[in-house]
Amino acid sequence: MHGLRFAAGTLSVFPVRVERVDREVAGRAMALAPLVGLALGAVASLPLLLPGPPLLGAALALGLLAALTRGLHLDGLADLADGLGSGKPAPQALDIMKKSDIGPFGVVALAFTLLIQAAALSAAGACAPAGGPALFAAGAPVLVTACVTGRLALTWACRAGVPAARPGGLGVLVAGTVRARTAWLVTLAVLAGAAALGWAAWPARPGPPGGASPTGAPGLIGLPGPAVLVAGAAAGLGAALVMLRHARRRLGGVTGDVLGALVETATAATLVVCAVLG
Repeated sequence: MHGLRFAAGTLSVFPVRVERVDREVAGRAMALAPLVGLALGAVASLPLLLPGPPLLGAALALGLLAALTRGLHLDGLADLADGLGSGKPAPQALDIMKKSDIGPFGVVALAFTLLIQAAALSAAGACAPAGGPALFAAGAPVLVTACVTGRLALTWACRAGVPAARPGGLGVLVAGTVRARTAWLVTLAVLAGAAALGWAAWPARPGPPGGASPTGAPGLIGLPGPAVLVAGAAAGLGAALVMLRHARRRLGGVTGDVLGALVETATAATLVVCAVLG
C-alpha cells in the first residue's frame, strides 16, 4: 500500500497520504504506476460521453487528464524538448531543463503532441462500434489503454540498469528500482488487460470486409477490438523505449522530466495506432 500511495500521490491529484518515501517504496510505486493510469483513464474518459463532435469530447478528455496529473507530464515533455533541442552537452542540457520557463522547442513539442493526441482520440471515438457498455461507446477503451501504457513506460524507465542523469530530484529516487522480471510481468498484465478491455467493449465485433467499422464509419483496417488495443499498447511502449534510449544517450540517464516525456510519448503513440487500426 505504501507503493500504491506513493504512485497515486506522485502521478495524480488523487488525495492520498504518503507515509513512507524511499527507494524500495519508489520501486513498488513505479511497478504499480499502470494502476494509477487505469484510474486516470477511467475518470478522464467521462467527457467522451457528452453529446457533441468527437473532437470536442477528445479535447475535454485530454484537458481533464492534464488537470488530474497537474500537467506534470506535459511540463516534462516541454523541458526535455528544450534540453535535447538545444544541442548542448548533457550538463548544459540538464541545466536548461531545470529552468522554469519554456522555450521554442518545448512549445512546438506540446502543440504537436496535444494536437496528435486529440485528433487520434477523436478518430477512435468517431469509429467506435456501438453495442458495448455506455462508458466504452465513444473511444473510452482507447483512452484508458493509452493512459495505462503511458504509466507502463515509467515501469520500464525505472528498471534496473537505467541510471539517473543527475544526483538529485525524482530521477535519483526511482531510477533502477524495478527489477527486469517485474517489468516484464507488469507488461504482460497490461497487454492481457488491454485484450480483456477490447473484448468487453466490442465482443466479437471485428470490422467487416472493406475496412468499414461495424457502425459504418470509415476505418483503415477494422481489426477486432482486443487486437487494436494490444497493438496500441505495444506500439506506445515501443515508442517510449526509443525515446528513453535517446535520452540516456544524450543525458546519461533519466530525470523527472524524462519520465514525464515518456508518459506523453507512449500515450500519443498508443492513441495514434488505435485510431489507425480501429
